[in-house]
Parts: sequence; structure tokens; C-alpha cells
Amino acid sequence: MYKYFQPEFFCALLAVFILTVDIARAEFSAQQLEVFDNEPPVVKDLLMRANVLISNEVDAEATWNAADLYCQAARYGSAEAAYRLGMLYAFGRGVPENRDYAANLFGIASGHGHFEAQQMLETIQIKTSATPPCVLENVLPEKAPLPITLFVEISPEIDLYIANLPKSKRWVLRLVKNISKWYKVDEKLVLSIISVESNFENIALSNRDARGLMQLIPDTAERFNVKNAYDASQNIKGGVAYLRWLLAYYKGDVSLAVAAYNAGEGSVNKYNGIPPYPETKQYVKKVQARYPYKTHAYDANITAPSPVFKSTKFKRRS
Repeated sequence: MYKYFQPEFFCALLAVFILTVDIARAEFSAQQLEVFDNEPPVVKDLLMRANVLISNEVDAEATWNAADLYCQAARYGSAEAAYRLGMLYAFGRGVPENRDYAANLFGIASGHGHFEAQQMLETIQIKTSATPPCVLENVLPEKAPLPITLFVEISPEIDLYIANLPKSKRWVLRLVKNISKWYKVDEKLVLSIISVESNFENIALSNRDARGLMQLIPDTAERFNVKNAYDASQNIKGGVAYLRWLLAYYKGDVSLAVAAYNAGEGSVNKYNGIPPYPETKQYVKKVQARYPYKTHAYDANITAPSPVFKSTKFKRRS
């Protein structure tokens, strides 16, 4: 039985999903009208009504109603409806997150020649027949559970930075939130690094050939299977994957992980702590001003710890 998608796969999904939502917010484009025009009138009406509802991201009830309309259209055999419903199940929007349902819906759409669904399935094998009941019979889809509000410490500086982020850059926040969740890295740490690395400029390029939002150098991009460092979802996926590895390598020590993100783990190991490079020391200072926590949860199964922990000279430099 197929279990779950890999985080890398969902990064690609998320990029397409954001594009779908952004299209829905705007007036119907000529391309989108053409897609809907290929549907029978009843299906076209359902899709257009759902498209209006899905544009309201903050209204969970509206998104659930859109899911119901997609279910209805999918029962008519619409590949477009199956694909869009799969997106909602993939990310738990309006309906509960269910990756098996998403996988099967993408498979259904792909089987009808849906191009985007086929792209989503290039890297996985589907071995599930789990289908939402609302696609099989005339029943309402289940609703997504209400979000649980957790009272946690905040990082005032990064929160303030995000609050003042221009609208033109705020689309990055959703990518970071989802990818950080899949890799189990605190999104505020990722946001702090992006803010210092690139100031949320997707096309940023350093004089050391570091590229994109998380400023991946070619070696790091290749190491974490990033084909295009200017593709935001790939870039964040690679940067967060590297950060997760560094947190495991340095046993959750944020300052060491951040220093290694800037200067490389070889330099941190060489100096048994934060390297005495002015740039790296300033970099760590800036990131930790925005993310003040000293430790982070980590998965010890990812990699063996750094040799710095065996050194009698190990110390944190500031």
C-alpha cells in the first residue's frame, strides 16, 4: 500500500497550488476560460462557481463549499475538478488533509490526460484506491478540522519584519510554512535566514554565485537535488533540507547550524565552533537577533553528530 509522498514532491505540488489560487483571485484569464469551455455546461458552471469561492483564502466555509462543487463536477467525470479537489486534500484546505485521497485524485485526472496532474505524478507510484466518498456518491465532503491555537513564545524581530513585508513578497510565506512543516523545521528560523540571505528577493545572486531566496551555492543545490535555484519551491526545499541536516549534525545547536549555513560545516568543524570570520559572526548575530532560540528539535537519525562535540576545544564564539 502506498504510504505518503516525500516532501520534495509536495514542494512541486505547492508551487502549482499557489499558481492555481493566484489565478482564481484574478479575473478569469483567456487560458482558464478555454479550459472551462472544454467542459459540459453543467461542469463549467460548477468549476466557475468553485473558482470564485476558492479565491477567499481566509474563509474556510467558502473553501469547503468549493470542495463540494469540485466533488459534484468530478462525479461528472471532470479531470479538472479531480485535479483541483486533489489540491485541496493535499494541503487540507476546506477538507481534511489526506494525501491518499490527493494521490488517487491526481491519478484519476492524469488518466484523463490532465497535464498538471501528470506532472505531479512523475516522481511517485500510486498504489492506493482511496477515493473521497463525495466523488463516488452524492454526499458532502468532510470539513477540515478547526485550527488549534497554540500559545508559544514569539520572535519579536522576525514577526515585525514579516508584518512589514511588502505584498509583492508575501507569497513566499505560504511556501515556507508548508515546506518547513514537512521538514519539521521552525518556519520562523527559515524566515529569519531568508530575510538575512536575500531579503525575500527570489532572483538574488551573490558574488559567490549563491542564488535565490535561501542563497544556495551550486554545490549545495546539487547536494539537495535542486535543479533550478531560482525556482522558489525548489530553492526553499533545498535550503530547508540543508538546514534540517545541519540541525541534526550540530545536535540542535542553532548558532552552529546557522554558522555552518553561512560558512559551511567544514569551517565550523575546523574552528570547533562559530568561525572567527567577521562575515559569519555578523551573519549569526543578525539571524539570532530575529530568531533568539538557542536550541531546536532535531532528528538524530539523519546523520551522525559533528566531531566538534568530541573536541575538548569546543566552544561557541560570538
